[in-house]
Amino acid sequence: MFFGFTQSPEISFGALFFYCQAMPLPESKEMMTANKYMRRALVIASRGRGFVSPNPMVGAVVVKDGKIVGEGWHKEFGGDHAEVIAISVAGEQANGADLYVNLEPCSHHGKTPPCTDLIIRSGIKKVLIGLQDPNQLVNGKGVAILQHHGIAVQTGILESESKKLNEVFIKFITTRKPFVVFKYAMTLDGKIATVDNASRWITGEESRKIVHRLRHSISSVMVGVNTVIYDDPMLNVRLAGRKFKQPIKIIADSHLRISMEAKALSSEPQLCLIATTEKADKGKVIELRRRGSQVLICPEKDNRVDLHFLFDQLGRMDIDGILLEGGSTLAFSALKYGLVDKVVAFIAPKILGGASAPTPVGGAGIGAMEDAMNLYAMRVRKIGADLMIEGYLK
Repeated sequence: MFFGFTQSPEISFGALFFYCQAMPLPESKEMMTANKYMRRALVIASRGRGFVSPNPMVGAVVVKDGKIVGEGWHKEFGGDHAEVIAISVAGEQANGADLYVNLEPCSHHGKTPPCTDLIIRSGIKKVLIGLQDPNQLVNGKGVAILQHHGIAVQTGILESESKKLNEVFIKFITTRKPFVVFKYAMTLDGKIATVDNASRWITGEESRKIVHRLRHSISSVMVGVNTVIYDDPMLNVRLAGRKFKQPIKIIADSHLRISMEAKALSSEPQLCLIATTEKADKGKVIELRRRGSQVLICPEKDNRVDLHFLFDQLGRMDIDGILLEGGSTLAFSALKYGLVDKVVAFIAPKILGGASAPTPVGGAGIGAMEDAMNLYAMRVRKIGADLMIEGYLK
């Protein structure tokens, strides 16, 4: 017998070869250590979610003699960078230590001085980086400067996890266009409301809490005017327990049909931006602006607001992410024009029926099955009684 195989020696060795080929190679002790501290950097980096936009989430960990002697994360836009905080905490112990950071340290003057200057002065001997910064102002320059000053640099530590954490930032900084997440909740038979447009609540409380966390983490939340007319949503974050960031509210309303009493226009400390066209009533535009809303006049496409134009303008406003929450016509337009990056769907174990009951995606639809939009890199989780499905569109 050989490793539990009872076949002939030839077959046993063949099976063993297949077993060895199928199993991943064990990580070296050095790589296990690097991954351990980079995971810590990623965990603390995520604490800046929602507060640092349009900057990336960054965490930094200073390690000396196998112990963490300093750590920090970028806490708010315009505030100190993660490396500055971590090195400050470490103090003199930073000299001769290793620095783990999930994104390449900056090498240019922005709202704060270059982090590379501080790293060099601190005496850090090695910098381990998760992801090279896609920002062209950095993009390898930080690594080059550190190496020029005799500091060892290792990149690509948990690179895929680093990309995932900052997927919004990566798209925005390379294209100047917002990262768009299409979110919806539906029943098992694909309905987002009853035949009488009743939609509260399709999913359970746990799923709804996740949606509010999404609103916190993404710069803006966007709906079409029909959603405002039928549901009158507040489009805000309503969670207790800690500080949350309220998203910018964006409403696509080509003919400016929104009611002046809509909850989305309430005087909360959120900017409400209404995207409309030249068909809008000029007096209503003036009144909305007088009440504090921002009205953006957009060109038309297919008799609606041109979403390409709108999203370009939002990018110019440093709005790096959009949580698209409906309605079905707006969703189809965004999907049709290739503007959606990610889909987050909640499916409740309920059945409503009704040929006229609304579905998450409406519009003209797609005629041929081979033209369907396919998701990839999908992830499925059970949230209470619901299912949550995440995936990306190419």
